[in-house]
Amino acid sequence: MISVPVRDAAGGEAGSYEFDPADLVRGEINRQLLHDAVVMYEANRRVGTVQTKSRGMVQGSTKKLFRQKGTGRARAGNARTPVRRGGGHAFGKKPRDFGYRLPRKAVRSATKMALLSKFQDGQAVILDDWKCDHVDAGGKPVPKTKPVVAALKALGVDGSTVLIATDGVDQIVYRSARNVAGVQVVPASDLNAYSLLRNRHFVVTVSAMDSLLGRTAEVSA
Repeated sequence: MISVPVRDAAGGEAGSYEFDPADLVRGEINRQLLHDAVVMYEANRRVGTVQTKSRGMVQGSTKKLFRQKGTGRARAGNARTPVRRGGGHAFGKKPRDFGYRLPRKAVRSATKMALLSKFQDGQAVILDDWKCDHVDAGGKPVPKTKPVVAALKALGVDGSTVLIATDGVDQIVYRSARNVAGVQVVPASDLNAYSLLRNRHFVVTVSAMDSLLGRTAEVSA
């Protein structure tokens, strides 16, 4: 069993959170699978819109520059050949799609392994709940960035990249933290191996952790 202290926004302990690692990964973490997943996500991020002109795309005449023999010079074709300045590229780059997809089970397993690795490496923090909203004059909750910055500092994760996972789409938390450098907010259902491994720290709420584990975890005060 893995037992992680539950922290509040002020950095104090508000209980403990226990879960079985087998609920995420049965067996050891496969480093090669994590590597393959990161390479896949990086490849899918490539735009692939680079393009250069081949000799057939360069503007100019196709006429031979001068006759083959009798000039005393090296034989030459038209001015659009790659060996001449202003000519086309010998192997011109074309727009292409670098994306590919690993099997669905492999992607899911990589996400769970990356999540478990955060707890094993001591880079995960479980928060009881976010309290970063304020009420305006009309009684409507509005986002506030200052409480998020204070909470990250109290949790000891400021100054580095932080991935915040919420239970579902939480617009208040997202809008409160979007201006903080190095902080990314995603719903727990949208977590993937790349976002987990790319960020140094991982902050997740109790409710979001319950949804990740299928509500099989236990919280003790």
